[in-house]
Amino acid sequence: MLAGLSADYYSRLEQGRQATVSVEVLDALARALRLDTTERAHLHDLATPGPPRKARGATVVQRPDPGLVRLMGTLEHVPVLLLGNRGDVLARNLLLTAVLGRPLPPGSSFVRYLFQDPVARARIINWADFAAAAVASLRRETARRPYDHQLVGLIEELRSGDEDVARWWDDHAVRDYASVAKRIAHPTAGRLDFGIEFVAPPQEPDQRLVIYTTEPNSRTAEMLPLLASWSAEVVSGHG
Repeated sequence: MLAGLSADYYSRLEQGRQATVSVEVLDALARALRLDTTERAHLHDLATPGPPRKARGATVVQRPDPGLVRLMGTLEHVPVLLLGNRGDVLARNLLLTAVLGRPLPPGSSFVRYLFQDPVARARIINWADFAAAAVASLRRETARRPYDHQLVGLIEELRSGDEDVARWWDDHAVRDYASVAKRIAHPTAGRLDFGIEFVAPPQEPDQRLVIYTTEPNSRTAEMLPLLASWSAEVVSGHG
């Protein structure tokens, strides 16, 4: 009634028996269900998936956007990570590896690190909050790119191997990659508190620059230069 639809039409939608759905109907459903902006976009993606031609690009190896790489170079004072499709690592700086405790080389999977590496669960104090948000973001990504069989396989792998992922996935929560807080228990530097900001340029919407920000004059901000110097010593062989 709230969406102005007949019970029969709504039943066909729920059961997947309605071949096409107009934008007006989707917007009416979004209003009736009180969906937020991300949930509304997710509904539209589910109802109107991208054209099949995109499937041919699903296995194309992503290259880091040069502009984002240059931006990374100006942010050496904070941990920075460049992610592509499926949470694949495209680039990262040394400070990021020092904070997270893993090298995360280009080509590795940040998602697998987050869910399958015990170091991630031990080091990220608010791991459950951060991981649940990651699952909701993966669900959002599957609606945008349903043709990506590697993404589908990754999610099936995570769901079958991790009860937390399976539970969060079944909650059907969706969100875009957005600002979150991250608290790290570093074995040497102690507790580190970050705000995580995502930057995605219009020309490369499938690449996200993940920047670990700090409050000015905070303990975390004071510790990062020390972490950077320790990391440089280890790399140079003097640590």
